[in-house]
Amino acid sequence: MKDQNWKGKISNHNQLGGIETSVIDNGLGKGSRIAWVNTGTGLRYKVVIDRAMDIADAFYNQHSLAWLSELGISSPQPFSDKGLGWLKTFGGGLLVTCGLTHVGGPESDESGERGLHGSISNIPAEIESIIQPDPLAGEMEMSITGKVRQTQIFGPSLELKRTISGTLGKSSIRIHDEVTNHGNTSVPHMILYHCNFGWPLVDEGSDIIWNGKWESPNAGNEEKIFRESNNFHKCPAPMKSHNGSGEEVAFIDIKQDSNSLCFCGLHNASLGIAMVMKFKKSQLPWLTNWQHWGNGEYVTGLEPGTNPPIGQAKARQQGTLIQLAPGEKRMYDLEIEILNNKEEIKEFIKKA
Repeated sequence: MKDQNWKGKISNHNQLGGIETSVIDNGLGKGSRIAWVNTGTGLRYKVVIDRAMDIADAFYNQHSLAWLSELGISSPQPFSDKGLGWLKTFGGGLLVTCGLTHVGGPESDESGERGLHGSISNIPAEIESIIQPDPLAGEMEMSITGKVRQTQIFGPSLELKRTISGTLGKSSIRIHDEVTNHGNTSVPHMILYHCNFGWPLVDEGSDIIWNGKWESPNAGNEEKIFRESNNFHKCPAPMKSHNGSGEEVAFIDIKQDSNSLCFCGLHNASLGIAMVMKFKKSQLPWLTNWQHWGNGEYVTGLEPGTNPPIGQAKARQQGTLIQLAPGEKRMYDLEIEILNNKEEIKEFIKKA
């Protein structure tokens, strides 16, 4: 922490922040392992170890950042990867991982049957390490690392090794993923980071910030949001037309800077905070913006991915479907940061 005026006044790092693990003992998530991460800056968030180390609740000071569905955290359902079964386990949250072999709607072809968004988010992780900060020794870094295995006899056999890390005194979350094919045949691979933001960060007038060429799969269907004459970068009031399954998405070929980095995020001027998301174009070339403004289901998603959520079949047809050879590994990095400094927010908006 910058001023370090805590020196000589603490003996336990938890007085500043750190990682605390526990188990949910009630409701649909009963028995699920979680880890609360406190950065010591007002940013704190809940890692759901039994759901691929996805992130559920997230707060900055008193403000919730993530959208949570009425379901909330539920125990993993490993056989929910058929049809629309994924929706019955979708609790929202700051991050839900989609993949690892399919991202998109249910489909079936000569390569097999695939349910909505794949099965990875319903698989528990095996914790490999938890590293706590030690500010008394000058060590401010902290991390939690685990392995999630999406595997079966005769394949495919994929492993997601995830490290979620941060620095005590900095309001950021760093996610580093390694996806490895441990099988003996090539495997289709798709991944999408389904990041879901809600009130009060997302509110009427909040800015949705991204830049790039876009298209909407709803084009020609009288879309109400993603049309050239509408300012779809401003969050609207709840929309009656979005009650139930009303929604719209844009697939964005997101702009990158001179360092091949992409930036997107949200800015709520009335709260004086912005959420910044940063990732590498070479790893995650697409961004999906999901907008669902239903009454009581008020959410927008910013979702970097290897592909838009078009499904394995269409990606194969387009020639954009990744094939992981036996032993091949892909790495992905995503950073989420909260800004509360006006000049830093201005610089982010200018850069994005």
